[in-house]
Amino acid sequence: MSKDRTGVFLGGMLLGTAIGLVGGLLGAPRTGKETRQILKKSAQALPELVEDLSTSIQLQTDRLSESAARNWEGTLSRLKEAVAAGIEASQQEREFLSTQEIAPDAEVRLTSSDRAR
Repeated sequence: MSKDRTGVFLGGMLLGTAIGLVGGLLGAPRTGKETRQILKKSAQALPELVEDLSTSIQLQTDRLSESAARNWEGTLSRLKEAVAAGIEASQQEREFLSTQEIAPDAEVRLTSSDRAR
């Protein structure tokens, strides 16, 4: 399971546990008074469950955000390098063409060996 899906998994597990608990209590062969007492205790524990789930989701969100920021920085760095290389190649091509004596109506075709100069 990937790290960014762990929080979703834990949240689903906690929610499933809570639903199962309530369903089990309602279907159990107890008196109404006993069941209400158990439900009351479960309801009192619910805020703690929600807080744990919230904390888990927040931690996962922070990790995902940090990972995205690192990936963005790497991508931005590679993009800057590519743009700089493109500008340099364009300037070299412009310099090469300016040094060639070309008739105004002549068709210009450069081979890779011409561009390497």
